[in-house]
Amino acid sequence: MAGKIQAVRGMNDIVPEQTLYWRGVEHVIDGVLDQYGYQEIRLPIVESTQLFHRGVGEVTDIVEKETYTFDDRNGDSLTLRPEGTAGCVRAAIEQGLLHNQTQRLWYRGPMFRHERPQKGRYRQFYQVGVEVFGFTGPDVDIELLALTARWWQRLGLSDVVTLQINTLGSQEERQAYREVLVEYFSQHQDQLDEDSQRRLHKNPLRILDSKNPAMAELIAGAPDMQQFLGEESKQQFATICQALDALGIAYEINPRLVRGLDYYTHLVFEWVTDALGAQGTVCAGGRYDGLVEQLGGKPTPAIGCAMGLERLILLLQAQDVCPKKGLNPDVYIVALGEAAEVKARLLAEKIRMALPTCRVLLNAGGGSMKAQFKRADKSGAKVALVLAEEEVAKQQVTLKPLQGGEQKTLSKDYVMSELTKVLYEN
Repeated sequence: MAGKIQAVRGMNDIVPEQTLYWRGVEHVIDGVLDQYGYQEIRLPIVESTQLFHRGVGEVTDIVEKETYTFDDRNGDSLTLRPEGTAGCVRAAIEQGLLHNQTQRLWYRGPMFRHERPQKGRYRQFYQVGVEVFGFTGPDVDIELLALTARWWQRLGLSDVVTLQINTLGSQEERQAYREVLVEYFSQHQDQLDEDSQRRLHKNPLRILDSKNPAMAELIAGAPDMQQFLGEESKQQFATICQALDALGIAYEINPRLVRGLDYYTHLVFEWVTDALGAQGTVCAGGRYDGLVEQLGGKPTPAIGCAMGLERLILLLQAQDVCPKKGLNPDVYIVALGEAAEVKARLLAEKIRMALPTCRVLLNAGGGSMKAQFKRADKSGAKVALVLAEEEVAKQQVTLKPLQGGEQKTLSKDYVMSELTKVLYEN
């Protein structure tokens, strides 16, 4: 007997019992996106490796350590996407979506990072991403924060997540701050851990995001970004804060919030929770006005965010509020005998044609009447339709409610109207 082949470590199956929760969560998320007028875009899983080197930044943990990169048969270097923004920007440029247009886009799908698997973080994981192009802000920044707040309200999580915000200023202001950080941390280079020393001259803002407790005091003493902001950047950030106050969306200003990728400017934000231990970020994003030009397009203001679905579902389950989109059948058709099975198959298709929202499960694999009713009860169906020798002979169907109600034997011509009444009018 051959040995069992198992899933690749960190790439998990999501079985039907779990997908009920996934579908419930996705239904809520998609509904909010529709309500705000955002449109779905579907993107390739594999992209040119150069896209992520230019878009995400070469001196990031993602590009340096975590990408699944390989050469295809033509010798081209390809990468399984580790995040969605770069691919969405590439598609928007390539498909002409940014030419004298604004876009509110969203996508959902698997991302891939070769990091140590842990609870809520896998090597293949699923994200919902939102990307907005062509608006200078801050109005659309406020809209995006309101949209994400609406997610938590609809999911029942408003009390367990906190919004943290910061501003990184313009590209010029960020660059000036970067130079001061390099000078500051260079004076204390002996206190930097290995990751921070590697980032010092290429991505020093990431040092501020270090979780190493041995560096906490050093980071706390670093210069404050606020000192390098111009009046326009300060006013833009103040406008966002005032709008959040007016909308009743609580927030905290976190001056050490920088996000992990090279492309952010101005507003950055994270929705965080303390209900999942160390893995506290539920949704995060910010403005990236220079990325479109960096990837070969015309200068275009942009903002976006992403949310990991595994971590969100863990949080919902921890709070016992995870929505579940039921997929139980409405009707289970019991058929006993060869002639009844033929009639049952025709009846099932007739119902599916006449009642497109009705979920019909047709018994398969034969079995006694008792065995079939046991399957019908286990399926969670509301109604069983029974076809046996007597029903076939008299051109009738027996309708039996499985969750309480009166059993009826009907002429085949009245089955549809009675079924509609039982399922949709009670």
